[in-house]
Amino acid sequence: MSFISENIKNNIKPSITLLVDSKARALDAEGKDVISLAIGEPDFDTPENIKLAAIDAIKKGYTKYAPAGGMKELKQAIINKFKRDNNITYAENEICVSSGAKQVIFNALMATLNPGDEVIIIAPFWVSYPEMIKISNGVPVVVENNKGKGFSLDIENIEKSITPKIKWLILNSPNNPSGYVYSYDELRRLANMLLKYDHVHVLSDDIYEHLVYDNKKVYNLVEVEPKLKDRVLIVNGVSKTYAMTGWRIGFGAGSAELIKAMGIVQSQSTSGACSISQMAAVQALNGPQDFVLNSKNIYKKRRDMIHEEFSKIEGLKCDLPDGAFYLFVDCSRIFGKKTPKGIIIKDSNDLANYFIEQVYVAVVAGSAFGLEGFFRVSYATSEENILEGVKRIKEACALLV
Repeated sequence: MSFISENIKNNIKPSITLLVDSKARALDAEGKDVISLAIGEPDFDTPENIKLAAIDAIKKGYTKYAPAGGMKELKQAIINKFKRDNNITYAENEICVSSGAKQVIFNALMATLNPGDEVIIIAPFWVSYPEMIKISNGVPVVVENNKGKGFSLDIENIEKSITPKIKWLILNSPNNPSGYVYSYDELRRLANMLLKYDHVHVLSDDIYEHLVYDNKKVYNLVEVEPKLKDRVLIVNGVSKTYAMTGWRIGFGAGSAELIKAMGIVQSQSTSGACSISQMAAVQALNGPQDFVLNSKNIYKKRRDMIHEEFSKIEGLKCDLPDGAFYLFVDCSRIFGKKTPKGIIIKDSNDLANYFIEQVYVAVVAGSAFGLEGFFRVSYATSEENILEGVKRIKEACALLV
């Protein structure tokens, strides 16, 4: 009999994005000139004022266990952030702090899902959603977005998927991997529909909230329809906005009942997030916001560049994304072609393997995001890497027959 649980052994997949990054790092360690366009991590350093706040926290003795649900200083900064950025008011007992936004989502699912409960996830989706649902004994229900309309919400199909077993609908805007941003009108129509189903709660993953371009505005479902506030958990963090991925601070805002249950899960698993990181996050949220605008302007320049370069490659096409720092490239017209070694490209996974093996460029197959026929590239890297990476992909595509 295997020592490993049947659920983990047979039902749960490892994070594909991290596996791709590991493969790229291994090739790099072998001396290969690898360019990774796979990982979803800002390439900027954490702003100096945030680092100094962490150093100051150490000097002041913020080195003990933090409260399981988050320190008061950070909870207040998060409350202020929601009021300032989203015009939503929360109380302290409606806020939680975890070791990254990922843990907030995990805690919510663990605290609420009974065996057989269902969760709607919208494809393309972040790779970890279905696995976290399955770990929590839930069942992922995949609904595709409108691919022909820039990945807009297919509200009719979402409603058709609602059964008495549905407990959550997960939203992610700006979206990873497509960069699509849900409009006010889309969310208004979604809210009108959800008001009819009071057993359905919404997990709103807003981690890329501030990475939007061309004067696009990000709306949250609670802003659009305040009547849904007690049924919405907003998930956010400091990792993408402030280049603080390694600091591991995420936060959630929802009903006091839900936040309390999530706190129980966290108190018996990881306990409180790092106290020093929490004080750094206070400075990130309360301090100068120049970095947010400056980095966004750089991302926009990179977005325009990588989109233009990919548009020149025969057989590939992609929409100009509104947010995040990804391009979701349609590669379906390449399927069926052969590599120089005679291997037929049957799907996006074959194509991703071909790129890393042929030209040492790492991308993530669209199948990992629940949507075959695409691959994701990240432009959270230097312009030099972007230009060279796309150049190599173009060369690799030209070799296919």
